[in-house]
This record gives sequence, C-alpha cells and structure tokens, in this order.
Amino acid sequence: MGKLSTLRTIHVLIKLLPSIIALRSDRRKWVKQEGKDVDLEKYRRNARKVLDTFLTLGPVYIKLGQWLSSRADILPQPYMQELSKLQDDVPAESFEKVKPIIEKDFGPLEKKFSSIDQTAISGASLGQVYLANIDNQKVVVKVKRPGIEKVVEEDLKVLKKILPLALKFVDPNLRFSAKAMLSQFIETIHEEMDYTIESENLKQIKKNMEKNGNVIVPSVYDDYSSKNVLTMEYIPGIKITNIEGLDEKGIDRQKLVIDVHKVFFTMLLRHSIFHADPHPGNISVTNEGKLILYDYGMVGRLDNDTRKRLVRLYLALVEKDPPRTVNAMSELGMLMPDYNRSVIERAIELSVQAMHGKKPDEMEVKGLMEIANKTMSRFPFMLPKHLALYMRMASIIEGIYKTHQVDFKFVKILKNILEDEHLIRDAYIEELKYSFTRFAKSIDATISIAPELKKFIDENRSIQLNTKPKSTILLPGSIISSAIFLGSAMIYSTNEALASVGMIGSLIIMTISILLRKK
Repeated sequence: MGKLSTLRTIHVLIKLLPSIIALRSDRRKWVKQEGKDVDLEKYRRNARKVLDTFLTLGPVYIKLGQWLSSRADILPQPYMQELSKLQDDVPAESFEKVKPIIEKDFGPLEKKFSSIDQTAISGASLGQVYLANIDNQKVVVKVKRPGIEKVVEEDLKVLKKILPLALKFVDPNLRFSAKAMLSQFIETIHEEMDYTIESENLKQIKKNMEKNGNVIVPSVYDDYSSKNVLTMEYIPGIKITNIEGLDEKGIDRQKLVIDVHKVFFTMLLRHSIFHADPHPGNISVTNEGKLILYDYGMVGRLDNDTRKRLVRLYLALVEKDPPRTVNAMSELGMLMPDYNRSVIERAIELSVQAMHGKKPDEMEVKGLMEIANKTMSRFPFMLPKHLALYMRMASIIEGIYKTHQVDFKFVKILKNILEDEHLIRDAYIEELKYSFTRFAKSIDATISIAPELKKFIDENRSIQLNTKPKSTILLPGSIISSAIFLGSAMIYSTNEALASVGMIGSLIIMTISILLRKK
C-alpha cells in the first residue's frame, strides 16, 4: 500500500506541476498589472489545462477544481471562469456494485422498495442517483459511489504531501491562502460523503423556505435513508439553463432570474444555512415557473453577526468607502492580524475607481467579484470557509443570469431584500458600534497614561507657584504637549503616521518648554 501511495503521489505531482508553474507566472502578472493588458486567451488556455488535469485525476480533484472556482484569493479571474465550467458528471458504476451498499443498510431491495431502476439517471464523483418506487410513490435514491471513502482518503493524503512542495513554486501570499483552502476543502468533502448531514441540511432549508412560494424543496424518506443512502421525493422539472424548454412553457425568464437571486440571497441573509452549490444541474423549474432545488451536500452557515458584517462589506463597496470596507473585512476575519491598513485601503480604492462610470446600483456580482479578485490576490488574505462558499454561490448564480441575458440589476434586488429584512439599518448600527469600540480602545490606552500626565502637570504647577514669574512657560507648554499627546493616542488606530508625528511634536514642545524655563 505504501508503494502504491508513493506512485500515486509521484503521478499526481507530475500531472499538476506544469499547471502550478504556469499559475505562478500568470498570477504574478495578473497581480502586477491588476488584470489589465494581459493575454486573456493564454490565461484561459492554461486554465483549461488545469481543468483537464483535474478531470483525469479523479473525484477528489474534480471537487477541488469546483472548490477553487470561487477562490478569488488564489486564482486570477480567467482561471475561476474556466474552472466554474467543471461539471461533476462521471459515468456511473454498475448497479451490481451499488446494490450491496443499499442492502447492507436496509436488507434485500425487493423487501424495501416496490421497484428500483438499475440504470442511474445521473452519476457524480461521490455518488449516483436512481429512480425507484415506494408504495406507488416515485422517489430518487442517491447512493454513495462504491469504494469512494478509500479513494478520497488516499487522494487527500497525496494532496497533503504535495502541498508543501507545490507551495515552494508560488508567492508567499498565496501560500497562506492555499493552506487554509486545503483545510476547508477536506472538511467539506468529508461532510459531502455523509448523507445524514445532507439530510439534515435539506430538512433545515425546507423548513426555512416553507413560506416562500417560489421554491420547492424535496422531502426526505427517513426510513429509506442512512449515511450511505439518501432517498427523497421525486420532483421533475426543466433545467434552469434550458432556454428552449423554458420558452416552450411560456416561463418569464427575467422573473425567473430575479426569483433565483431572491431565493438564494434571502436564504443567505435571513437564515443560518444556505445552499452553496446552485449550479444549473441542481436547479430545475416547474411548468408554473417555480424553482426546484436539488443536492444539499454543500451548504454554508453564517451566524447573525457574520451576516451583518457581510452586509456592511457590501454597503461599503457599493458606497465606495475603502476604510469601511477594510473595517468589515477585518471583522469578518479576512485579514491577517498584522495587515497594513493604508496599503489595503489604497488597493481597494484603486479597484473601485477602475469601475468608474458605473453607478453603485448598476454593479453586479461580477463587479464585486472583480474587486475582490484584484485586491485579495495582492495580499495575504484569509477567506473563512463559509465566506468562500458564499462567493461560490454568488458567482454560480451570476453564471445563470448570463445564460439568460435578461435585463437585471443584482444590487437593486439585493437592496430590496436588505430593506425588507431591515438589514441596512442594522448594518449601519453595527458600523457605529465598531467605530465606538475602536475609539474606546484608543481612550483606554490614553487613560492608562493619564494619571502620570496629571501628576506631572500638578507637580510642575506647584513648582511654578513657588518660583519667579519667568518660569511660567512650563505650565502652558505642559498642557499643550499633553493635549497633543492625548489627541495623537486617540487617532493612532486610524492614522498611525499622523499620530506618530503628533507624539514626536508633543515631546519637542515639552523639551522646548523645559529649556526655556531654565533660562
């Protein structure tokens, strides 16, 4: 087994190394030129080679490619666009290999199901889906691919071995993001292989969305589901990107695109869990124009505080406010503790300026993603797992909108959702809280030195009261110096350079006062 593992590691490394080297060169140029005046066709060509490599390496790498397709902190935009096309469509294993998995959990098939079609209706890297009947009720049965746990564990070991070597070929900023990304990816793929987790995800989202008349979530058959098998209600529909089929049924595609955004962003902003994999294969449409959502293996979770910070980040970007953008990013855990605030603010400012000519309400997900890509790729950012899933969700939905090419403004729809949920007001309140917290920290630092300053001033006042008038220069000098020092301490967190000048100035004033007093 050790020999096979070593051979697999060498094979994967040989396959991936050319793409890693090409990415290193492409990313450096992309960052240096901020995505301008680059050979986009060359980038796409290199990205397609990565895509093809992932397809040949198997299930884990297909999932890795899908995961990377939303990582603006790692890949240049053209790479993300190409990898977003990576479909998890793998030929199904024969039913004879799948049957034992079902029967291990539920006993003989003929006693559990009225019937089951032995031809899979779809095959993916981790599982495959069959049609079946339970008491004349049509259901879909999702079964884990035979031997997939062993395949995944072996390839995850290979990835862990390869990553340290691969990171020697990339810049330091990317090393930080890549390590965090692999950890998040491993956690996600393990969750996807446990169908009891997917079942709970589905039930929670179904409950959350039950009052939304525009979306249908299938029911789970608990007595026919386990860690390896998930049985759900069968709800057929028209694929969301099947323009011809939708037009034949007279579906209003502009309303459909709006409904998709409303459903997914309401899920994101109102509830604690959201569907993070809304690719076209996972969304269908009924003849009446309602959305049907499938596949709940990949979900994101945002607590209330994180949602508010995300809204703050969004508002700061559309209102072109770099300082507030950095505040929100810091609160979201997207920046390293020792980040250079002024440099990142300037980068965000330049990125927003590059979009001049667009009014805030005309900016779409693509625009926001480009800002993230061109800014985040330049610094050692950390994209927390569920924010990475949020960006994945947003970019996939953007692709659905592009397919339909209808008149649509993302930010207008999002603003409506935010206003309906009173989240804009809450976001501004959070911004004020954040500002007061920073201000309070500065005050705390100042108060800690205030007693010593007061003691110094009192002592000098008493000295001056017992001396001749010529020495009175020390009291006003001390007061002015102290005032400048206090003010500088208060603004230190927002303007380090100016604060430093102020503190040096206060020392100079105090020194001059002491020297004049001696004369």
